[in-house]
Amino acid sequence: MELFNVYPLFDVNIVKGKGCRVWDDKGTEYLDFYGGHAVISIGHAHPHYVESISRQVAELGFYSNSVVNKLQQQLAGRLGRASGCEGYSLFMANSGAEANENALKLASFHNGRKRVVAFKKSFHGRTSLAVEATDNPRIAAPVNQNGRVTFLALNDVEAMRKELGKGDVCAVIIEGIQGVGGIQVPDAAFLQELRECCTATGTVLVLDEIQSGYGRSGKFFAHQHAGIWPDIITVAKGIGNGFPMGAVLIGPMFTPRYGELGTTFGGNHLACAAALAVLDVMEEERLVENAAQVGGYLLHELGKMPGVKEVRGMGLMIGMEFEQPVKPLRDRLVYEKNVFTGASGNNVLRLLPPLCLTMAEADMFIERLSEAL
Repeated sequence: MELFNVYPLFDVNIVKGKGCRVWDDKGTEYLDFYGGHAVISIGHAHPHYVESISRQVAELGFYSNSVVNKLQQQLAGRLGRASGCEGYSLFMANSGAEANENALKLASFHNGRKRVVAFKKSFHGRTSLAVEATDNPRIAAPVNQNGRVTFLALNDVEAMRKELGKGDVCAVIIEGIQGVGGIQVPDAAFLQELRECCTATGTVLVLDEIQSGYGRSGKFFAHQHAGIWPDIITVAKGIGNGFPMGAVLIGPMFTPRYGELGTTFGGNHLACAAALAVLDVMEEERLVENAAQVGGYLLHELGKMPGVKEVRGMGLMIGMEFEQPVKPLRDRLVYEKNVFTGASGNNVLRLLPPLCLTMAEADMFIERLSEAL
């Protein structure tokens, strides 16, 4: 059997990681400025993380959600305090797409409506309704194209008011910062207007913080820069630092019912141990504050680079837009300068390093990027 070839690959075999560095099978060291799609939040192979998972798997790796799991209760309490969302409830899943599926399902259960509003350049996942709410028809199969989602321009207040004013929208789903869409940051005023309009029309507001959350923006959630409270928040990626996990933070307006949601692997013992270790390290090493400080420095310095059309983002979620395609630049960074980055579309370099990035490593990246340019 061969692999189903759906991923264009760099010809590099990464076998080891530590902090913000990774190594290939030839011993070459790389600076990791992508963190595996923003998954690596506290750094590769953090000793506390490794010890926590090792200890848990030696005791109990998995049992079903039909029994008490005290780790789930601990995680709910810790995440509520860390994020400031103590009044919310927690449902655990396996991925960001699954978190978004459950969020939209809850919204529809709540108000009985079927239509969803999303935004142009959005990305919410590759499963059923999540991919229908993603603004990329190339990855939505015919079975996903059911006409339930309306896409609006980001930050267009009047279009948003008009659509929600129809009174039949189940939910609005919006990213705290669009990642795949090119690091597009919603205006704070737009998010505030959206919150008010959703409340007025009985529409559920879902904030997709899968890539922009967990401290990456310099606050725990990116929408917190706008001072709003969504009805539902979805998280994944950085929650487990590489262990597959997603979750839905559910506002107090929702009442749970037995059987309404369910999952086999969501919230398993290993996943909870990983997520608790992530919160331990984030709090002890003040990684949210570090993301704000180092990210602010990077945003300022990268804006001085020659040939850069625009630098966007918050904290350690940064997009650099160029006039020309960035693929040749990414290739030079990987193969000549030993730096991993991401991309959005053809012209945006996407930077999502671990939140433990140091100022020295930021300067190292700036130097190597300057040379590659």
